[in-house]
Amino acid sequence: MITNIKKELKKLFIPIFIETLLVTMLGVMDTFMLSQYSDDAVAAAGMDNQVLQIILLLFTIINASTSVLCSQYLGAKLNDRLTQVIGVALIFNFFVGLVMSLLMTFCAKDILLFMGLRPELLVHGEIYMQIVGGFSIVQAIQTTCSAVLRSVDKAIYPMIVVGIVNVLNIIGNYALIFGKFGFPALGIQGAAISTSFSRVVAMVILLVVLMKTTVHKFPLRLFRPLPTRELRNLLYIGLPSAGENISYQLQQLTLLYFINWIGNEALTTRTYVCNIVMFVYLFAVCIANSGAITIGHLMGRAKARAAYLMGKYVWHLALIVSVSFSIVCACFGHQILSMLTTNQTIIALGCTVFWVDCLLEPGKAINIFATNALRATGDVHFPLILGLIVQWGVGVLLGYIFGIVLGWGLTGMWFAFTLDETIRAIVFVRRWNSLKWARHKFV
Repeated sequence: MITNIKKELKKLFIPIFIETLLVTMLGVMDTFMLSQYSDDAVAAAGMDNQVLQIILLLFTIINASTSVLCSQYLGAKLNDRLTQVIGVALIFNFFVGLVMSLLMTFCAKDILLFMGLRPELLVHGEIYMQIVGGFSIVQAIQTTCSAVLRSVDKAIYPMIVVGIVNVLNIIGNYALIFGKFGFPALGIQGAAISTSFSRVVAMVILLVVLMKTTVHKFPLRLFRPLPTRELRNLLYIGLPSAGENISYQLQQLTLLYFINWIGNEALTTRTYVCNIVMFVYLFAVCIANSGAITIGHLMGRAKARAAYLMGKYVWHLALIVSVSFSIVCACFGHQILSMLTTNQTIIALGCTVFWVDCLLEPGKAINIFATNALRATGDVHFPLILGLIVQWGVGVLLGYIFGIVLGWGLTGMWFAFTLDETIRAIVFVRRWNSLKWARHKFV
C-alpha cells in the first residue's frame, strides 16, 4: 500500500514541481530583466510584490479550503459535493478579486506612501501596483482553477499553462521594458503590462480546461438554494488557513517597512535574496503541496495511519533537499548576485545573508510541510495560533530589536527569521507525531 501511495505522490509531485518552478521563474525573470534597467525599479517592484502577496493570500482563503475539500470528496467519491465546492469557490473569489482590483487601481499611491516608500522609488512603484494589482480579479480566477485541477489529480494542465505564460512573459518583458520589436521602452510599466497580459491568457486557458476535464456544467439543482454547507466548510477551513499565511505575509510586510528605514541598498538586497532563495525551498513547497493532496485523499478514505507515515516521508525529503540547496546557494552567492548587480555593497550584504539562510531553511522546510499537511487533515486552527504567537512574538519583535535597535541591519533581521522558523518547526513536529490532527477530517 505504501508503495502505491508513493506512486500517487510522485504522479502529483512532478507536474506541481514543474509548474511551481515555472511560476518562480516568472517572478525571477521580472527581477532579472528589471535589474538590467534599474536597481531602483527592482526595489520598488519588491515592495509592490510584498503588498500584492497579501492580496493573493485573500484568494487562498477559498483556494486552500477548495483543495482540501476537493481532495477529500474525490477520495470519498462525492461528485455532487465536488461540483458545489468548485462553483462556490469560483463565485466567491470572483467578487473578492473585483474588490481588490478596484482598491489597487485607485489606492496604490496611498498604500505605498503608508509603507514609507521613498519618493525616488514611488514613481516606479505606483504604476506597477496599479497595473498588476488592477488585474487581481484575473489572478483570483486563475489560482482557483489551478487549485481545483491539482486537487483532482489533473496537475499537468496548470503546469502546461504556466509554461506557456512564462514564454509570453519573457517575450513581453523584453519587448516592453527595453523597447524591442517596435514597442516603446516602458521600464517597470512594461514589466507590469507583460505580467498582467500573461495572467489573462492563463486564466482563459485554465477556465476552458476546467470545464472540459472536471466540471462540464454546473447544474442549477446543485445551487438552488445556494449550498451554504459547502460555503461554511470553505470558510471554516479557509479563514484560519489563510489567516496563518496572511499573518506571515503581514509579518514580512512589517519587517520590510523596517528594512526600508535601513536604506535602499538593504531593500534591494532583500529583493534579490528573496528571489534567489525561492529556489532553495521550491522542492519543499512542491513536495508539501503534493503530500497535502495525497494526505487529503487518504483522510477521505479513513486511512489516518497511512497519512501519518506519508507526512513523515514528505518532511524528511523536504528537509534534506532544502538544506543541501541552501548550502550550494551560499557557496555561489557572490557569482549569483554579480549577475544581477554591480553594486558591491549589495553583493557583500547578500552573501552574508545567504549563509545565515542556511540556518533558516531546515525550519522553513518543516513549516511549509506542516501547514499544508495539517490543513489537508482539517486541523486548521493549530497553525494559525502558533503562527500568530511566534511570527510576531519572535520574528517581528526580534527583527526590530536585532535589525534596528542593535543596528545589525538586514543580517540581524535574518537571524530573527531563523529563530521564528526554528521554534515553529519544533512545535509542528510534536503536533504531527501526536496524531491529534486525525480527529479533524471533513468526510
